[in-house]
Amino acid sequence: MTEKRTVAPGIPEPAAHPYEAPAGTAPEGVVRTLWNRNFRLFFLARTIARFGDGMVPVALAAGLLDAGYGASSVSFALGAWMACFAGFVIVGGVLADRFTPRRMMVLADGVRLVGTAVLAVAFAAGAPAPALWLVYALSALNGLGAAIFQPGVASMLPRLAPDVQRGNAVLRVAESLTAMAGPAIAGALAGFGGPGLIFGVNAATFGISGICLFLIRMASVAPVVTGESMLAELLGGWREFRARSWLWGVIAVWSVYGITVLGPITPLEAVVVTERHSSAMFGLMMTVHGAGNVAGGLLAMRLRPVRPLFAGALSLFGVIANVLVLAYDVPVPLLAAGFFVGGVSLAFWLVMWSTTVQTQIPDEALNRLHAYDVAGSLIMLAVGRALAGPVAEAVGVREVLVAGAVINVGVCAVLLSVPAIRGLKRVERVERVE
Repeated sequence: MTEKRTVAPGIPEPAAHPYEAPAGTAPEGVVRTLWNRNFRLFFLARTIARFGDGMVPVALAAGLLDAGYGASSVSFALGAWMACFAGFVIVGGVLADRFTPRRMMVLADGVRLVGTAVLAVAFAAGAPAPALWLVYALSALNGLGAAIFQPGVASMLPRLAPDVQRGNAVLRVAESLTAMAGPAIAGALAGFGGPGLIFGVNAATFGISGICLFLIRMASVAPVVTGESMLAELLGGWREFRARSWLWGVIAVWSVYGITVLGPITPLEAVVVTERHSSAMFGLMMTVHGAGNVAGGLLAMRLRPVRPLFAGALSLFGVIANVLVLAYDVPVPLLAAGFFVGGVSLAFWLVMWSTTVQTQIPDEALNRLHAYDVAGSLIMLAVGRALAGPVAEAVGVREVLVAGAVINVGVCAVLLSVPAIRGLKRVERVERVE
């Protein structure tokens, strides 16, 4: 599909597309400083928003359970968010092309600010408790906002970070830290001011994120105008997706991985660690896993493999340690080591994968292809999580986990054996920092 890029009246012509250079090289005069003003604003926006996201499950649990609605109401509220996110993120990719990523991200933060503020008021008002339909509707609205926001994350970073891999690694470290801090602070706020206060703080994070994104000053990005319907543009994105064998190959393998390994491990680890030790120990293991994510992000700042997907596939062997320490009743130090290694492995792979997608795919296709990637991954993870309990009850928890470890080996072997994946060499997308 041939796309015509036009500039809206009054918007300056976009800067030249950042060129691709061989690994380790940069043109004369390029300053490879990551922490320029625009990246600092982008980093703050992403970090504060992810911090707020981490507070949501705690806020919903505190508010709905205290209101006497039961545990299923929390699942349905979170499910409404996930359903809207997974269902509309591909549409969000098309909208990011039509109206530019930054505009859609600021709009999305505005939508989530309003939805979360209404939740804050509803829970802060006390009796009577907010109606379930209102909580579900607002959760769905926030999921829709996230779907509009997410495609721009992939396409904005290469425009703002002169070193894409380091930018991804820094964000991975920050997200891992906020994933640990968000729930902990939300728990403290629940005891101090209740769910209304948690949602109020969460709404503020979206406000800060939107302001930071609005303040970014960069060369104007022209909307992609094709003259085609949204359905035609969605189909065009699918053709672009299928045209890259390394891309659809990894996502196809990752779909199997999500259903059989990553999806099941999330609910099963909660059950296994809590039953063998305690809920407090499970919380500690989550902290250890988060520390592993931080270490993996730091490692990705240092290592710059010539073939990033090859290196990332090798790192995924480390997830086997996380699976096996759950399958067998091991001492706590060994359990912690498995969680830590699993965290390192996943974080390193995610940085390699994100960097590859952002540097190998042209800007005009990146929003939509990233949306296809996110939608497929989330759906498969959700399926894996849903099936984990019934399958474990039917055949046994250990059997499911050992099978997952075996499949993990197979997935890594497939990624390493496909020439289009293992042989893909890194490129650098470099932009002049003014």
